[in-house]
Amino acid sequence: MTATPVLEVDDSVVAWSHPAGERRGRPLVVLLHGRGSHEQDLMQLAPFLLPDAVYAAPRAPLPFPGGGYTWFPTAAPGLPDAAGVAAATRGLLEWLDRAEPSGPVAVVGFSQGGALATHLMRFDPERCAAYVCLSGFVVPGNVPNDATLPALRPPLFWGRDTADPVIPLAATDFTGRWLPQHSTLTVRQYPGAGHGIVMEEIEDVRDFLAPLVGTSTP
Repeated sequence: MTATPVLEVDDSVVAWSHPAGERRGRPLVVLLHGRGSHEQDLMQLAPFLLPDAVYAAPRAPLPFPGGGYTWFPTAAPGLPDAAGVAAATRGLLEWLDRAEPSGPVAVVGFSQGGALATHLMRFDPERCAAYVCLSGFVVPGNVPNDATLPALRPPLFWGRDTADPVIPLAATDFTGRWLPQHSTLTVRQYPGAGHGIVMEEIEDVRDFLAPLVGTSTP
């Protein structure tokens, strides 16, 4: 019997906002960086989001040829290999089991990390209280729990620039059709953001997360 492929997260390179002794009972926000980046990148968002939360930023498991790391094998933008995305999703869920969060969990992903956030929702829709996809997309193909999503409709925030120069139009068009049918969707557009994150977007994410993970806003 062939083992199910898993791309494992290395616990030793996960960036945390708080030491282990200060995490108990607090909401956990998981930050998933984009392709070619690293675990410290999105930790810059933490001071502008929820003050009562703990933040964890895993490093993607694969080295990226241009520097940094990638969650799944390199492919054309917006069209990653489904098996690689599934392997990365399993690895992240296994890491989340090891992290043992004691409060509600939210996932915030940028670009490739945003695609991974939507895949986490599809694999285990009730694992997290909220999902955030920034300048990301939904990976084409079928995931076994997709059939449960129209009834569950997990809360998901999708923010992007309609003129994003990196994510292909075909990927965003597919995402725009798929998400409303499978999630309780909040969509925001940020002209001029390009393939990046702007302060207005960070504030909108904060306001989206606050009532879902049970913590106060600044």
